[in-house]
Amino acid sequence: MNQDMNVMAMAQSIVQAHGNALGLPLAPGAQALKGDTDDLVFAAALQAGHQLGFVPADAFCLAQAWSRQSMRTGEFHPGQWPVEPVDFGMAPRPRENAFAPCPQALGLYAVMPDAAWTIRMARAGVPTVQLRFKSGDASSVRAEVMAAVAGVQGTGARLFINDHWQLAIEAGAYGVHLGQEDLQAMTPAGLAAIKDAGLRLGLSTHGYAEMLIADQHSPSYIALGAVFPTTLKQMATAPQGPGRLAMYSALMRDHPLVAIGGIDRAALPAVLASGVGSVGVVRALMGAVDPEAEVAAWNAALRQP
Repeated sequence: MNQDMNVMAMAQSIVQAHGNALGLPLAPGAQALKGDTDDLVFAAALQAGHQLGFVPADAFCLAQAWSRQSMRTGEFHPGQWPVEPVDFGMAPRPRENAFAPCPQALGLYAVMPDAAWTIRMARAGVPTVQLRFKSGDASSVRAEVMAAVAGVQGTGARLFINDHWQLAIEAGAYGVHLGQEDLQAMTPAGLAAIKDAGLRLGLSTHGYAEMLIADQHSPSYIALGAVFPTTLKQMATAPQGPGRLAMYSALMRDHPLVAIGGIDRAALPAVLASGVGSVGVVRALMGAVDPEAEVAAWNAALRQP
């Protein structure tokens, strides 16, 4: 058997071991990798990642981790999906650059489009809320942030402000949430300002490559999505599903984790079984006939063992 056949056989063993659990469609027409295959495990895992539907950046991260795992253990285990932080090159803990901590389980996490909805959900008993107000009008943004921070006072809700970190610091919010594009646009000075002010930092991720970028910043929590199809945002990656979410959750277990994207109460048991401590929702609350009653139902479901 030549090297390419070895790679293909190893890749197929990975696909067969994990394809059903991940619930991912196999990429059509996958071909054996050509060229330098001195690291057969890396080549095989990269090939398997492609067949399992991972985007190139994520397949590359996964292949590196599988190679490191094999070198660390001295064996190639096709059934042992890499979930150890050391195999992904993640720094050990504790870390000096860590942001202020938040609870491991943030509970129901409502992401709302304006201050009125944010306040309403906080008063209804949602333990964690996020103001995600999008506008090019600076005065409107300021008004919404200030109103949200003032409005949740006394509710016990943890309020994160999406993107507008300067206003979040000024208003005294609980924390800031940044998407990957927002994070890339941040300067070291901006991130230091958030940390020095004592605000928590949450970061969005959509796969291995973004999770590893987020982990380097030692945020207060990491959001994993989209779990299921959603029409609220255009996603560059396919929905993860509970299988891939479980793999991500195992790797990022030292972070508080929020699963988000197309989650309804029917899917909640499968999502929580992945190991995440929190669930982010938008339409499930805003689209309910009685949002307050829906909040109570979600809170009750999240409290169940």
